[in-house]
Amino acid sequence: MSATPRAAEESAKETQIIAIYGKGGIGKSFTLANLSYMMAQQGKRVLLIGCDPKSDTTSLLFAGRATPTIIETAAARKMAGEEVAIGDVCFKRDGVFAMELGGPEVGRGCGGRGIIHGFELLEKLGFHEWGFDYVLLDFLGDVVCGGFGLPIARDMCQKVIVVGSNDLQSLYVANNVCSAVTYFRKLGGNVGVAGMVVNKDDGTGEAQAFAEKAGIPVLAAIPADEDIRRKSAAYKIVGIPGGTWGPMFEGLATNVAEAPPVHPSPLSHDDLLGLFASEETGRDVVLEPATLEDMHGGALPRRDSLEVVYDAV
Repeated sequence: MSATPRAAEESAKETQIIAIYGKGGIGKSFTLANLSYMMAQQGKRVLLIGCDPKSDTTSLLFAGRATPTIIETAAARKMAGEEVAIGDVCFKRDGVFAMELGGPEVGRGCGGRGIIHGFELLEKLGFHEWGFDYVLLDFLGDVVCGGFGLPIARDMCQKVIVVGSNDLQSLYVANNVCSAVTYFRKLGGNVGVAGMVVNKDDGTGEAQAFAEKAGIPVLAAIPADEDIRRKSAAYKIVGIPGGTWGPMFEGLATNVAEAPPVHPSPLSHDDLLGLFASEETGRDVVLEPATLEDMHGGALPRRDSLEVVYDAV
């Protein structure tokens, strides 16, 4: 009886749990769908979990089809007095196992709290006993708080990967993620940053410069290529062995597996702006302090004093 829990514990220790963060729309889901597919083709057992309320992580993997989310399925099962089963929320394609946590309806709840609730349900389903080589978590990086920061804050993963591009906003998000990792390491956390994936790389070099200054490696640079754009828009996997882009994703798979978690050096806001030309960021603008006259739109209104002045006797 005691052998089973021990075997499950050993299996859990061998699993690499990797949280991937990036700005919304930067291409995390594209990167992860192709990365997970390539890993599976290399004989690895891979579980891909979408942790973004948009629930779009698995769309590319399943050719545009939406999968039932864990949160909505659990709510429906609860109303029916039933338990959630793995087959209700986890689906397979060519060796990749995938599921979506989901989130609350628009305006009806906190997305971060939904993530926490989703992981609580995963634990009930036996998450820590599953025997995967890799578990890839797709997190929205615009918000590094609450449920979205869960893997970093609670050491739920061994390492973090950031996806960015040669634009200020995506690197701002990547820098925030590095800052979160640094903060929780100071509190005793063990999560590190394994590196950065540069997506839609146009060759201008800002993302590579950021990675160098932050002290993290570039795991892959995916070019801003029309063939990739068209196939991705048509929900087609491009990370196929033997395909045009196969070698690139084979290299990414190797780097993701082997890259150690490192302690990043987040950039200051001025250093981050310094990666770009001043005309792109507007950093030549001088801060001019406002005055009370400005706030009133002219001269200050005259106010009589409320102080009572007594004549001398």
